[in-house]
Amino acid sequence: MTQTSNPILDELARMMTDAAGAAQGLKREVETMARSQGERILREMDVVSREEFEAIKAMAERARAENEALAARIAALEARLAGQ
Repeated sequence: MTQTSNPILDELARMMTDAAGAAQGLKREVETMARSQGERILREMDVVSREEFEAIKAMAERARAENEALAARIAALEARLAGQ
């Protein structure tokens, strides 16, 4: 197969390559803008982060367990007082 150089096809190929590169750049720009807008909206809504949520959840679980243990101790003490 022989290869011939066609300036019109070469120029068309170059333009297509440039257009593809520009489209990728535009895609990255739109993604960056969307991400920064989303982050701004979340900051304005004062939404808690996952790390903060997990920390508060762990604290609540510990407090609930401690509350149940104290309730059991109170019930045992009340039973001892009632038996006297």
